[in-house]
Amino acid sequence: MINYLYRRLTPIKLFEVIIMQTVDLHTHSNKSDGTLSPAQLVHAAYDAGLDAVALTDHDTAEGLAEAMAAVKTLDDSRSFEFIPGIELSVSYMDRELHIVGLYLDTDSPGFLTALNALQQNRDARNEKMIRNMNQAGIDITMDKLRQDQGGGVLTRANFASYLLHTGVIASIQEGFDKYLDREKPFYVSREYMNPASAIDLIHRAGGLSILAHPLMYHLLEKELDTAVSTLCSLGLDGLETWYSSNLGNDLQRMKKLADKYHLLYSGGSDFHGANKPQIKIGRGRGKLFIPYDIVAAHKAALKNNPAPDR
Repeated sequence: MINYLYRRLTPIKLFEVIIMQTVDLHTHSNKSDGTLSPAQLVHAAYDAGLDAVALTDHDTAEGLAEAMAAVKTLDDSRSFEFIPGIELSVSYMDRELHIVGLYLDTDSPGFLTALNALQQNRDARNEKMIRNMNQAGIDITMDKLRQDQGGGVLTRANFASYLLHTGVIASIQEGFDKYLDREKPFYVSREYMNPASAIDLIHRAGGLSILAHPLMYHLLEKELDTAVSTLCSLGLDGLETWYSSNLGNDLQRMKKLADKYHLLYSGGSDFHGANKPQIKIGRGRGKLFIPYDIVAAHKAALKNNPAPDR
């Protein structure tokens, strides 16, 4: 681990990491819109010197068993924790928000059934997007998309990746800007969970519910405060205060917002592998260092406030 750090960090950053355990509680594998397999993601997190990682694929728990098995193959010369998670899309005031669930028991009653229903809704939406693309002259079918992108949940990022691979666009961002964002030609809205249902599902699976990347919704400060207040009334447990796109005093602003509503801190890179090449696991754009202390705080909260099905 130390050799790895010497090769990659400045002396100041090296000192920071040696004395601080770090984690990444928001990552994606190829079971949704990342490019690494769950096992590869676990090994990447370990090799990056992290002390814990959560896999939080979109609306699916399909990769969790593989990731947990991969942990057993790691060198046990230092401790490393895997945290089973998920990222659920919800509808709030005509906006899409994301709720991360952490420390999940996927064997809890009704959990996988609920995820299957989400997958069916997403599949129906994806078929409509494919028809839109066909009408525009793009050669795409569900089979071709899956062959190019692999199995698991298919998101708009997978569509963008397919368009990139087939030469329709020059970058993933171009795919969203020209075709896949809201009000663009290939965009199709889908049926989302409501926030109360998502938070309840996470709680029934024994987990903590975290509002992901709060600044990425581009809400005005008062609107974000109202959204967090509303979600708290529904049982939200935490706020993602550390995030790859944070700038300036964003971390302190989000900590202040979390403190206002007595929420737990959380954080993650939103790692997607080659689909977001600028984002490194555990380090974001290079300066992300999320302390293990937040995992300890999460565990204390779970112990003190057990969910009904835990």
